[in-house]
Amino acid sequence: MTTRKVRLGLGTLAVITASTVALLGAPATAVDRGGAADPELSRAAYAQIEGTGSTWSELIVQQWIADVDSNGMKVVYTGGGSSKGRKDFAQNSTDFAISEIPYQGVDEQGNADTSNGREYAYLPIVAGGTAFTYQLKIGDQLVRNLRLSGETITKIFTNQITNWNDPAIAADNNGRAFPSLPITPVVRSDGSGTTAQFTTWMDKEYPSLWRAFYGKAGLTSYYPREGRAVGQAGSDQVMNTIAGFAGNGTIGYVEYSYPVNKDYPVVKVLNKGGYFVEPTDYNVAVALTKAKINQDKSSPLYLTQILDEVYRHPDPRAYPISSYSYMVIPTGATDQRMTTAKRQTLADFMYYSLCAGQTKAGPYGYSPLPLNLVKAGFEQIAKLKTADPAVDLTDRDVTQCNNPTFDGKNLANNLLAETAPQPAACDKAGEGPCGTETGTNTPSTDDGSATPEVTVETPGAPTPGTDPGTGVPAPPDGGAPAVDPDTGEVVVAAGTTTGEQAPDFAAPTELASGRPVDTSTFGWVAALLLVALVLLPGVMVSSFRRRAKASPR
Repeated sequence: MTTRKVRLGLGTLAVITASTVALLGAPATAVDRGGAADPELSRAAYAQIEGTGSTWSELIVQQWIADVDSNGMKVVYTGGGSSKGRKDFAQNSTDFAISEIPYQGVDEQGNADTSNGREYAYLPIVAGGTAFTYQLKIGDQLVRNLRLSGETITKIFTNQITNWNDPAIAADNNGRAFPSLPITPVVRSDGSGTTAQFTTWMDKEYPSLWRAFYGKAGLTSYYPREGRAVGQAGSDQVMNTIAGFAGNGTIGYVEYSYPVNKDYPVVKVLNKGGYFVEPTDYNVAVALTKAKINQDKSSPLYLTQILDEVYRHPDPRAYPISSYSYMVIPTGATDQRMTTAKRQTLADFMYYSLCAGQTKAGPYGYSPLPLNLVKAGFEQIAKLKTADPAVDLTDRDVTQCNNPTFDGKNLANNLLAETAPQPAACDKAGEGPCGTETGTNTPSTDDGSATPEVTVETPGAPTPGTDPGTGVPAPPDGGAPAVDPDTGEVVVAAGTTTGEQAPDFAAPTELASGRPVDTSTFGWVAALLLVALVLLPGVMVSSFRRRAKASPR
């Protein structure tokens, strides 16, 4: 299987290939049913549109913006979190917002969370999985194949499991021991749709654990920080904190695209089918076949998602914490920010995103929308023309969109979900763990892309009194071999010969420190030295110049 890894920095404008340019066409022309430009159809002049909101979906949105830029569509998008996006839209300071959750009416802090009377519609834009990325080292090696059950994850983020050597973590990894190292959860400090999705999952699946920690039932967009938890604004800052040189021992939650972009590991989460899986586009597509969508077109929550059955999908390929992201678009005929040109830009931008743009979802760490949501998205875009008949929406055919989920022979099928590979046998609870790295955007399967983590024994029968799997002297009580509490490595008695062990399939990170994140003395010293090395030459040059000017000639 070919690895489909795309690495982009946040907001990077990717180079547009010749085929993409051909797809988009010349500025101010119509975009046809597949997302391509048709020069024969005149289009109203475009005008710049601006939006704020979710960082969960920001990486793919920025790529779409880069794609359409050469076609004359100017779209500006700034993250800041779903809560900010909804608030900015309500205050008429933006043309659109992106959020993982709808307006709540009243938020968890007692503040109004409504559109403030501004007419709007929810428009699904992309699917994906909320991933748990982490930095955990054994010695100098970064562990890249960690597995955790939902209960263990919930206990970590509610301060009931606080050290990486906890027996529950070892049990999830089939007995594999980890170092004695404090766990530092990295959570969002801003109002976040990612937080809302994560806490909704905990509230639904592990209510006794979550509600005892939160103090009440329900979701929150503002994660309650307690204990060692560290708060960061935006998914990119959560990712940077975890991957930083002082990040050993950290774990946080972000959309899967962030660790894929960073080439960083993610947790394989145990699903109801009994397998540990990561949120590839295939596994997300399978999970979301169980999503229930509000189909009441008279409801303000039309098209919003109910994910209870997604969390509990028994398919062994399903990633439990999968969801959609939504754009909030203005639909009022008298909307004070909107013009025909702005509506046209928004319509054509979203047509590209829902059609050709979905082909990029998988490679970027997301999952493309299924047919029913793309069709619903087209219907929502049509409300822009209802508000302003001058908006041109001619020649649109949703069935011709080049979307990886569409089955040309049977549009009722989700092709991506149907072709999703089965997980490797070593991903099953009680087996493995697999030795393949996570965060590579490639499913772990038995077709050669997954190998069990094994120990290579020394030829011959094991020596009496040793562990038969490793050749390490077994404790007198016949239990598991002794493990160093600081490194997680098997302790070998002096003069004992052991079999050669396979590596932990880990790769050292650049300039990585083996210290936990709160052991910051060394980090500050290193930072000060770095600043000195950067600034000192400039200070010396400036000093020499001043002396030269002051010296008599």
